Amino acid sequence: MTRQRRKSKIGMSPGSLIYTGERTTEPVKISVMDYTPDRVDEFSDASLDHIRACLAHDSITWINVSGIHDMEIVEKIGKIFDLHPLVLEDLVNPRHRAKMDAYDNYLFLVLKMVFQEPDQKALQYEHVCLVVGPDFLISFQEREGDVFGPVRDRLRMAKGRIRKSGADYLGYALMDMIVDQYYGILEQMGEEIDIIQEEALENPSAETFSAIHSTRHQLVLLRKTIWPMRELVAGLLRGESALIREGVMVYLRDVYDHVIQVIDTVETFRDLLAGTLDTYMSSVSNKMNEVMKVLTIMATMFIPLTFLAGIYGMNFTYMPELDWRYAYPVFWGVVLVVFLAMFGWFKKKKWL
Repeated sequence: MTRQRRKSKIGMSPGSLIYTGERTTEPVKISVMDYTPDRVDEFSDASLDHIRACLAHDSITWINVSGIHDMEIVEKIGKIFDLHPLVLEDLVNPRHRAKMDAYDNYLFLVLKMVFQEPDQKALQYEHVCLVVGPDFLISFQEREGDVFGPVRDRLRMAKGRIRKSGADYLGYALMDMIVDQYYGILEQMGEEIDIIQEEALENPSAETFSAIHSTRHQLVLLRKTIWPMRELVAGLLRGESALIREGVMVYLRDVYDHVIQVIDTVETFRDLLAGTLDTYMSSVSNKMNEVMKVLTIMATMFIPLTFLAGIYGMNFTYMPELDWRYAYPVFWGVVLVVFLAMFGWFKKKKWL
């Protein structure tokens, strides 16, 4: 969201619809799955008339809207389902944190879907909103493509109890898929942390330091994204809405456990990276100490040699060695003996 779009909301009345995400020219795509225990009807490019027709049936209707930048379509869908203006305002604000609001006829859930592009290291975050009613569910996404493919397959093939359950169970299934996606992200980050730890211990470099800080930054963002999910699921478990039946509560408790596990894993990774940073600093310090030790030893070894060379090079009038035929080779012999003696002494002291 640019600074200009953030400022554009200042001073406007509550419920004003201004899309604050990244601008896009992609058309909004609406898909509908209308199902009962015996059948499922799917419309990949549905219109608002399709939605109205499906709502007239005695069935569960799942409307998926890919794209929330078209305010006209968002407003029309809001009128069909009589959504509160504040719901629509939060819906088009991708920077909103995860939360749950209970209304008389529906639940409004704000979730964050996390994924990683194959050619990018940075994590991508997508704003996903669910409106769960007695016999319908609307999912709003910023762009086309999501992690809900397995849920659609279960609906098409009538796997499990999803077709026999209501919209609340469908909402649980979508939330569960989003939370399960966190596990895949954390698995990749765990592998990256293992590589960073090995490099920090064996071959610390500037790239290792950069990788540590980059991964820590990603973990901070991930923690800020996942932590509100805990309160969201906890709010559903408190039974604040009659739309969530008792039979679905068991599954929501499982989602809550998964969210807690994800948060614990993120905290563990943060601690590991903090320890890795300490290991990196210690490795770099030890490496520098080794270099300084070698340089100091070399300088120390040349101190007596420099002394001898200084004595030998003095301009005295009477120096017996100047007229001695073997003075020069003897001098270098003394230098070599002193050097080897000091080298052996350093070895004995285990300074080398």
